[in-house]
Amino acid sequence: MDTFMYRCLKIHLSRLEIWAARGTRTVVIAGVPAGLLEDELLADILTIHFQRSRNNGGDVEQVTYPTRKAGVAYVTFEDAGVVERVLKKDQHLLQDKRLPGPFPLTVTRYCHQAFLRVTSTLSMVVFRDHLVLEDLVEEMKQQSPALSFGPLQRDGHIAVQGPFPALRVLRDFLLLKAKSLPEEDRRERKPHQRPRRKLQEHRGAAEMRNSTRNAQREKQVLVLDTDIYHYMKHFHAKALQRNDAVISGVTDGDITTVTIESAADAQGLKAKKMIENYSVELQKILRKERICFKEPTRAGRQRLRQLCERLKPHYPRVLIIPYDTHLDVVGTSADVLGFTEEVKRLSR
Repeated sequence: MDTFMYRCLKIHLSRLEIWAARGTRTVVIAGVPAGLLEDELLADILTIHFQRSRNNGGDVEQVTYPTRKAGVAYVTFEDAGVVERVLKKDQHLLQDKRLPGPFPLTVTRYCHQAFLRVTSTLSMVVFRDHLVLEDLVEEMKQQSPALSFGPLQRDGHIAVQGPFPALRVLRDFLLLKAKSLPEEDRRERKPHQRPRRKLQEHRGAAEMRNSTRNAQREKQVLVLDTDIYHYMKHFHAKALQRNDAVISGVTDGDITTVTIESAADAQGLKAKKMIENYSVELQKILRKERICFKEPTRAGRQRLRQLCERLKPHYPRVLIIPYDTHLDVVGTSADVLGFTEEVKRLSR
């Protein structure tokens, strides 16, 4: 990875840290009386409400209103400690002489991006015959300071955890390393050290591999966060369906490996780039909330799933991913908040 790319990665990680820090100072407000007053005036009334000491408030840095969801606003405080005080207040009533009456507000903690940190297990076996794995791991640590590395196992596997964009950069770094291995290997070998017959056999095998490769379709591989992959598959299916390529995904926990097979390398690269662009855009806006089953029985799980299905038409851009012990709800922050609050209210 050159200096420029490394500098860009550091800048990107710094921005992620800034947004993560800001999220700890933000609350989500539902129940804002939309349409009664001008948006700017409502934002000012919200600012006044959450700055008052009787509401356990404090200095407000920013009020984001309107948002994509009607009646939902975001309030960011200058001090993260104000968030805890505001959440402890039993009831927030928005009152102002310009409003026809008091309006109860629902205040919840800001839902951070679900795809900020993921864990993956990397296999280093491909490098074992060419590089000292311990040295390669040290190089990886230097290249990716935002990632945390577990101990290198005897079988060549190592666990890595950190921001998904940093894992993607590490993946690209290792792919470049893997591609360079045959060239380095050829440079290290000297032709006169190989018997002529062996050399001919080697050439014949290489020609056979090349002809087989030409007969097969070209392959491109990329790694996506599993929840983003599911959301893309459900709501942006065209990104994963192309006439000139066969696109498939294999899921392993938080990570899904997408393989793109095409007749021409340019087609595969184009499809890969489009999927990556979709992934980046979705990563900016999607959030995830987990709804655990209060009743572990089969009937209890069924009732909660049916309730979610009844609410689904009101939140058409929300994706519900069922598991044995819980449901994951993926969507924009406003949609996820509204959906989960409705589920909690109706399941009491």
